[in-house]
Amino acid sequence: MRIRSLIVAAIVLLGLSGALYWSEHRTPTDETAKVSADNPPAILTLDEVAITRLELKKKATKPIVLTKNTSGVWQIVQPTVLKADQSTVSGVLSTLSSLSSERMVDDKASDLKQYGLDQPALEVDITAKDNQTHRLLLGDETPAGSAVYAMLAGDSRIFTMASYNKSSVDKSVDDLRDKRLLTMNADAITRVELVRKNQTIEFGRNKDEWQILTPRPLRADSSQVGELVRKLADARMDLAGPTMNLKQVASAFARATTIASAKVTDPSGTQELQVRKSKDTYYAKSSVVDGIFKVDAGLGQALGKTLDDFRNKKLFDFGFRDPDKIEMHSGSKAYFLALGNAGGADWWSNGKKMDAGNVQSYISSLRNLAATKFVDSGYANPITEITVTFDGGKRTEKVLIAKSGDKYVAKRENEPTLYELTPNSVDALQQAAENLKPAAMPSQ
Repeated sequence: MRIRSLIVAAIVLLGLSGALYWSEHRTPTDETAKVSADNPPAILTLDEVAITRLELKKKATKPIVLTKNTSGVWQIVQPTVLKADQSTVSGVLSTLSSLSSERMVDDKASDLKQYGLDQPALEVDITAKDNQTHRLLLGDETPAGSAVYAMLAGDSRIFTMASYNKSSVDKSVDDLRDKRLLTMNADAITRVELVRKNQTIEFGRNKDEWQILTPRPLRADSSQVGELVRKLADARMDLAGPTMNLKQVASAFARATTIASAKVTDPSGTQELQVRKSKDTYYAKSSVVDGIFKVDAGLGQALGKTLDDFRNKKLFDFGFRDPDKIEMHSGSKAYFLALGNAGGADWWSNGKKMDAGNVQSYISSLRNLAATKFVDSGYANPITEITVTFDGGKRTEKVLIAKSGDKYVAKRENEPTLYELTPNSVDALQQAAENLKPAAMPSQ
């Protein structure tokens, strides 16, 4: 009896050992392998660059077809021919090319209706260079609402896919079209002309600096002109809100008040944007895009600025660079400052090293000296003269300031423009000059 029990135990042990070995060394097949939650099965894995055609089909709407030309540029070809927003299309392709599921819910689905896949809410056909097409079907939302059911045509498996992935793919023509009204890069624009009813303002760029060319040569506020250029380069169709048909938009544009026509030039040529306003709504018509569109109010407001808004109100142009030398005469007092030789950081006056903090306060007062407005008269008998040398001695600016009633009027040498200054700004400059003093001697 005891021997028989030992034999039975040995047989059982041998069977268990064999089962354990088999389970550890067998290769799982697709049908039997279970995918962990941390590594959900992929729905699509494609070479994004190789994709040449997309077709989006939704219930009760015309299919949207996009194709890529030999230069790699995407275009909408159906339901109408339009330029595509390359960034938006790239986002769609990025999602599709590495599309992962949350989990597989059915490996051999026989009833697609329960998942809403018998009549998919969205069908995406993806074609690559080899003319191989993958058809992605998206159905109902899952009960929790955070995912949708998905499958590939010809594959019996049903997956759940995150809802945000569907949102990344489910695009309308308005989502996919290029909404730019001017197709220029702001950094490449060299000239802007604003044509208005009573005035034309023209700007020209030299490297990073803008100048007013028309109605007459004037110093421009480069930050203000740069903002205008960015608004023009970023001008987009506003397709939100109630849709207006072409006749309604054209009628509204015809009745609207003209703000300006902006002619924008870069090395490739000139493009034009006409902007009008009706009540609180701005409309634009572009020379490079067919149609009339609503646009952001910020664009209209930028085009509506006056000539003086674009003029440089600062008296000095050295900006955030430190000058090389400063000379100021005010009444009977004179102030001289110069940087040390060989690019030194120390400031000197009459052979004495000056306190760096006080010098920087004085330079800041000069840097911030700006007009509150431009005037036509009031300049006579200057009481203060300031000469600033910068850019390694290559540039020199001289400003003269005269008293005019309870205010001050200044002018730059060899320029006709008169700048009105507040007493506070001039007083601050005078006080900063008075505060200049030699640096403290090092303690022994």
